[in-house]
This record gives sequence, structure tokens and C-alpha cells, in this order.
Amino acid sequence: MWDRMKTRIRLFHACLVVLAACGLSGCGLADTAVTGAAGAASEAEAARQGQKTEQQVQDRVEAAQRQEAEQRRNAEAVASGGSSGDGG
Repeated sequence: MWDRMKTRIRLFHACLVVLAACGLSGCGLADTAVTGAAGAASEAEAARQGQKTEQQVQDRVEAAQRQEAEQRRNAEAVASGGSSGDGG
């Protein structure tokens, strides 16, 4: 009978340890989940900002290319008009 009581006490202690471990690990997991979710939201916002910046840079590059092409056409027009010999 005494051995049976010792076994129950040991089982009870083991259950308490397991419950305490689960409770403590649950808090850590919850913190980790919240931190992970906040980090993911932050990364998503950073990705959106990066895409916005990339689009702005692309727009500026295209505008610069259009301006350069226009300047080249103007320079070619002046060069071809000036060399025609119509000096007047």
C-alpha cells in the first residue's frame, strides 16, 4: 500500500512539472508568435515601401531617357539644318 502511495505522489509531482512547463512554454510561444507577426507586418510594409521606391526610380529613369532622346533629336535637327548650306 505504501508503494502505491509513493507511485501516486511521484505521478502527481510529474504532472505538476509538466503542467508548469506547459504554462511557461505557452507564454514564450505566445510572445514568439506576437513578435513574429509584428516582424512579418514590418517586413511587409518595408516590401511595399521598397516597391514604391523602385517604381519612383523607374519613372525617373524613363523620364531621363525621354528627355535625353528629345535632346538628341533636337541636336540632330540643328546639326542637319545647319549643314544644309542655306546660310542665307
